[in-house]
Amino acid sequence: MTTTELPRSTAGGTAAKIAELARRREVSRQGSMASVEKQHAKGKLTARERIEAFLDPGTFVEVDELARHGAGAYGDDARELYGDGVVTGYGLVSGRPVCVYAQDFTVFGGSVGERVGQKIVKVMQRAIDVGCPIVGINDSGGARIQEGVASLAAYAEIGYHIGLASGVVPQVSLILGPCAGGAVYGPAATDIVVMVEKTSHQFVTGPDVIRAVTGEQVTFEELGGPSTNAAAGNVHYVAADEKDAFDWVQTLLSYLPSNNLDEAPDFGAETELEIVADDLGLNAVIPDEPNRLYDMTTVIQYLVDDGEFLEMQAAFAPNLLVGLARLEGRTVGIIANQPMHLSGALDIDASEKGARFIQFCDAFNIPILTLVDVPGYLPGLEQERGGLIRRGVKLSFAYATATVPMVTVIVRKAYGGGYASMGCKHYRVDTNLAWPTAEIAVMGGEAAVSVLFRRQLQEAAAAGNDEYVRDALIAAYRAEKCTPYEAAERGYIDAVIAPSETRIEVAKALRMLRTKRKTGPARKHSNIPL
Repeated sequence: MTTTELPRSTAGGTAAKIAELARRREVSRQGSMASVEKQHAKGKLTARERIEAFLDPGTFVEVDELARHGAGAYGDDARELYGDGVVTGYGLVSGRPVCVYAQDFTVFGGSVGERVGQKIVKVMQRAIDVGCPIVGINDSGGARIQEGVASLAAYAEIGYHIGLASGVVPQVSLILGPCAGGAVYGPAATDIVVMVEKTSHQFVTGPDVIRAVTGEQVTFEELGGPSTNAAAGNVHYVAADEKDAFDWVQTLLSYLPSNNLDEAPDFGAETELEIVADDLGLNAVIPDEPNRLYDMTTVIQYLVDDGEFLEMQAAFAPNLLVGLARLEGRTVGIIANQPMHLSGALDIDASEKGARFIQFCDAFNIPILTLVDVPGYLPGLEQERGGLIRRGVKLSFAYATATVPMVTVIVRKAYGGGYASMGCKHYRVDTNLAWPTAEIAVMGGEAAVSVLFRRQLQEAAAAGNDEYVRDALIAAYRAEKCTPYEAAERGYIDAVIAPSETRIEVAKALRMLRTKRKTGPARKHSNIPL
């Protein structure tokens, strides 16, 4: 629709004033019909349609619906629509309060100016005050150039409040349209970022600028599409469409507490723990051959309620799995090596992915279950030049500073630095378990024999029977050193258990740890390596 100039004041009786209020609300809620049609043509919903699709029906309460920019004329006053490019308010998701804002691309392209920033900050502060999650739906043309530095100030205010809310309430960002320049830094600082295939993009510098500065030819999709961002670790989930994005975030919120002082929803009750038929399948998961691959998600599905695992950042550092699940109806964060990728070895990306997830769980009092099958850190010139020393240590540092209940299960390899970094007892993990298939050692048998028995191997090679001697030495070393029992004897492992007992033993440990108290010296905050 084409709006008419909106009066600054009204006159007349009560009925006339109520009619004027209704008209202003109608203008606010409809926006420009031409812009709405363009939005729909791109397969995108409008801001209000998105909020209605995300929240429980009929629960949305809008805040600042009649706000307008205060920066003067934009040429034609008929374009001065109410709402000023963002819809803000609060409602319920599965009956629980959530604060939400959705940038409105039908009004000034959803660009961010002073009033937009004020609206978003107001609803963020409300979320901090009452202790409920913040969900931001981003679809914007970026900074409102007409408002100059006020637009930059708006972005900075939003960024400040994201920092203020961090670790206090969960923050989720949905990128459902373009997000460029300074607009990407806010979502990147929130806890969870979701994008949608085909319709969403995010990057710091656009293709035209890159072409002008570097000469590189790159498309929007190559530069900032969902697959690019997912592979870079910028996105936790890529949705097929907007409905899928909303469904995923609704599911995510069901795993999380409303704030850092509350507990996550409890969907179960304690029952008598006993081994069931499904548990016995775990006894056959680990191959007899030490270098044969298997899928760690299979182990996870055996352990968690209904086999449901909400994986995050699946396309980034796939050698380490992270995500949320439930055990006895209670939320648990899971970190696990994935032998299907790089044999489960740790590298820079996996270390940073795991460290950030541990911090997220620790901030919101979510217990951590670690499943270990790690041959160590990935060797190579690229990793060393990329800062493996300072970036790789983030993972063990995160374990060392976390205070939530933590349980670690070593299912197969736990070699060298990988043993130390994946939730070992020495970082004060509460309960450490191992399967009989666990191999806890400085290094694997092949590498150890090459170092320890170099002279014997040289003599055997001269005699022509080096292969037989090597195999015998490896078998002897693995039988003596690559077992869980030396660690158990020293108390580094609390118990060696059959795989089929894992679900029960982890559940018992988490039951006992529910009243765990935070310990450690008083300090302002730790200083994680960057």
